Amino acid sequence: MFTGIIEEKGQLAGTKRSTSSMAMTIRAKVVLEDTKIGDSISVEGVCLTVTSLASDRFTVDVMPETYHGTTLSSLGTSSPVNLERAMAANGRFGGHLVAGHVDGVGKILRKRPQENALYIDIAAPAELIAQSIVKGSVAVDGISLTIFELSENHLTVSLIPHTAGETTLGGKKVGDSVNLETDMFGKYVQRFMEHAPKQPMNADYLRRHGF
Repeated sequence: MFTGIIEEKGQLAGTKRSTSSMAMTIRAKVVLEDTKIGDSISVEGVCLTVTSLASDRFTVDVMPETYHGTTLSSLGTSSPVNLERAMAANGRFGGHLVAGHVDGVGKILRKRPQENALYIDIAAPAELIAQSIVKGSVAVDGISLTIFELSENHLTVSLIPHTAGETTLGGKKVGDSVNLETDMFGKYVQRFMEHAPKQPMNADYLRRHGF
């Protein structure tokens, strides 16, 4: 589990690709301070397992579903990547609950500077729009952000200067793709409403239907 508060921008040092999978080696510093083989690190919003470590880099495997369902396959050597270690039980919870399980890929439609904010319109699949609300949370490339506007086909988030400078999103251009993960509570509510019973619920009903 993650918070969506990016700890550092790493850099892709190299990849070893197969048809529908790959191993990625990433240069980093902060996230390596207490990391062990087998730990989880969010890379551009994708929860990945550390398979090897060195003093200034780590390696993760990307399986076929992740390869095809996220933006990771489009990264090239030296690409910057957002990094966050799994949330510590004794740490501050500064963002929102982020699982690192990408729900879909969006595309940047427009970037609008306004005072000290950078508003970004992102086209998103209809099923992700349905799971979103204005003033709710969304993870964009692993960054915990607030939704300020919502339409049938896109959502709008805003970056403060710190977020724009310390993450990869500030440097992305119109037309670039981003990983999206909607708020997990919204997904639970949507599933509940879609399977809401036509009769009074009890504890047995909720258990049988996975709630």
